[in-house]
Amino acid sequence: MVENSVTAFELAMQHGCDGFEFDVRRTADAQAVVCHGPRSGRITLAKAKYAQCRHLASLEEVLARFSRRAFLNIELKVPGLEEQLLSALRRHPPERGCVVSSFLPEVLIELRAGSEIVPLGIICDRKLPPWKDMPVNYLVPHRSLVTPGLVKSVHHLGKHLLTWTVNDKDSMVHFANWEVDGIISDKTELLVKTLRKDYKRDSIPSLAQ
Repeated sequence: MVENSVTAFELAMQHGCDGFEFDVRRTADAQAVVCHGPRSGRITLAKAKYAQCRHLASLEEVLARFSRRAFLNIELKVPGLEEQLLSALRRHPPERGCVVSSFLPEVLIELRAGSEIVPLGIICDRKLPPWKDMPVNYLVPHRSLVTPGLVKSVHHLGKHLLTWTVNDKDSMVHFANWEVDGIISDKTELLVKTLRKDYKRDSIPSLAQ
């Protein structure tokens, strides 16, 4: 199964996930394509034209197909796509909610300047950024950074916390007990089965990565 593909997204939805995370990058001719890494095979996306990337899903395609039935965690991997993304969200408003996330604070600042209503999230893996001072609605830390105190602090400020990548049952239960707002996993069947068994379905969103 190819990650960040429409086939993978459809499978996650069939498994019962509430939604999924996907990565967006920019081609040399300023088109938004869905791909985790900077390269797809031998193609360097930032140097390639969109015609060379037809095997990849486009941002527009994913939004058109899933905006009515999935919670969308849209990660912008690079700057320069902010206005294009906001326009696409206006054409395809996510009916089950969304968050636009990034490791790059400058991307989030640009997005907030373009929209006061689109939910934003800062992603972090090695250390926590000064998230309290950022224009974000979500904190999206790697699982190694999450503590009960952090979850309480995030909720105290009226924000939400999603954590990644949680692929074993014990950790899924562990984070659910801490009342995180969403769990991101590669193991979609296991995630849905675990949360359905022990928790109310609407309490802990399950997201595929």
